[in-house]
Amino acid sequence: MGVEVIFKIAAIGLLTAIVGQILKQTGKDEISTLATLAGLIIVLIMVLNLVGDLFNTLKTIFNF
Repeated sequence: MGVEVIFKIAAIGLLTAIVGQILKQTGKDEISTLATLAGLIIVLIMVLNLVGDLFNTLKTIFNF
């Protein structure tokens, strides 16, 4: 779970940056902003799932 999650987040960030730059150079700034926002939302959902898993693990460890 550890390293592959970091690589996934880095890959999404890199892909979002490339797509954003290509769209900005073609003059589609609004779509570039939406693509960047979509990448951010995807990463936030991934991180929230990981935090939820962490809390579930802590709950089972401490028997809450």
